[in-house]
Amino acid sequence: MGNLLSIGEILIDFIPQQKGIALKDVISFERVPGGAPANVAVAVAKFGGNASLITKLGEDAFGDFLLEQLKKSGVSTDKVLRTKEANTGLAFVSLRENGERDFSFYRNPSADLLLADSEINADWFNQGDILHFCSVDLVESPMKQAHVKAIQSAKDRGGIISFDPNVRLPLWDDPQDCRNTILEFIPLAHIVKVSDEELEFITGIEDEKQAIASLFTGDVKLVVFTKGEKGADLYVQTEKYSSAGYSVKVEDTTGAGDAFIGGFLYQLLDKNADQANFELIASTHYEEILAFANASGALTTTGKGAITSIPSKEQVLELIG
Repeated sequence: MGNLLSIGEILIDFIPQQKGIALKDVISFERVPGGAPANVAVAVAKFGGNASLITKLGEDAFGDFLLEQLKKSGVSTDKVLRTKEANTGLAFVSLRENGERDFSFYRNPSADLLLADSEINADWFNQGDILHFCSVDLVESPMKQAHVKAIQSAKDRGGIISFDPNVRLPLWDDPQDCRNTILEFIPLAHIVKVSDEELEFITGIEDEKQAIASLFTGDVKLVVFTKGEKGADLYVQTEKYSSAGYSVKVEDTTGAGDAFIGGFLYQLLDKNADQANFELIASTHYEEILAFANASGALTTTGKGAITSIPSKEQVLELIG
């Protein structure tokens, strides 16, 4: 089995103890580890895969805490660097009654944005590995260039590139900058995961079928279209494979999409996917792969926070039945 290498932010999510009120009215918060790339790495590790996070943390108490959480979850931390130049990133979250979220981020910059391309080692990547990234750390910073080097290095070594835009507009000065950056990086990926809430914003196309077709650009071979509790669709060029979601009692949707793509990528790794065969594997085993991914995402919504709510492989298989 290859390795999952996830590049980008890991931060502290402060989750409110009270639901259904504005962030300014929240009285108390619970500290939980978060950050989409980290969530995906934890999911793969919890399911039994080999996972690493490529990032930078502040030399502070929050950085110490996050490093401990990664190790407890089975994620390799040898590619996590530390710095005194900036603090570890923080995100304050408010929860609506339906479990959906609003964010307020504290990073200007945070330590993760200071990871430089010179700190990326091409020898980290091997054939059969998957490099996963999101858009939060693609703002103009050293970290953006670190992504470019990591993506090219992984490709050169025969790795698969996975991109979940995971749109977070509050982190961008201009929504158009966010959209343009996502469109800049989509062609670099082999696999693109996009949610029903993000599709029109990213593509600028209202028609769903046309919007998804537009994502097949550059190196993109698979598009995974997630629809929350309604399941997900897998597009492989001209073919579409659909799956149903799972009905659970939702507590907090934080990290659900990350657990979904973590489950999806774990399934590819478990089936020894590489650049040459991952399309065939996805097409042949789509039912199993999508069921595992849907169950992973659904179970994560039943707890608070992301990393702390990601289920075990056994729990996922039990829900699938």
